[in-house]
Amino acid sequence: MTINIYEEKVKSISELGRLFSDATILMHESIASNVGLSGTDHKYLGLILRNGSMTAGKLSTLTGLTTGAITGVIDRLEKKKLVKREFEAADRRKIMIVPDHDMIKQVLGGTSAELQRRIIALFNKFSENEIGIIEKYLLTTIETMNNLTNDLRGQDIKIKKNG
Repeated sequence: MTINIYEEKVKSISELGRLFSDATILMHESIASNVGLSGTDHKYLGLILRNGSMTAGKLSTLTGLTTGAITGVIDRLEKKKLVKREFEAADRRKIMIVPDHDMIKQVLGGTSAELQRRIIALFNKFSENEIGIIEKYLLTTIETMNNLTNDLRGQDIKIKKNG
């Protein structure tokens, strides 16, 4: 069986995607462990930051975790003072998970700024056209992964983009 050049490129890009995913997980695990969190808790904190204050039920829906597992995540983030539980003003029965932006910046800001600096330096090596291609690839890959996640869960979940 002969594989054409296009198939070889698809295989190569697929392998690079797996390596990128692994590097991302390992980086987030390292960032998190430096502040006493797990990589998973760090990523869920990111979801809270991007989506804003939410109920534990909403976070459960976003992550696919049970509400019991989410309670553990919130407990760990609250213990580090990165989030707090607050009663919603309009309905005091509803408890909102609220990110503490100042504490998050204090705890994670230095690492986030360093990562941002390195990413900007990396992008300065690419042309505007190449950056557009990278952006298109990432957006369509995210859409593909979100669609598969939604299919597997049987619900429509969208992960918000910063900015």
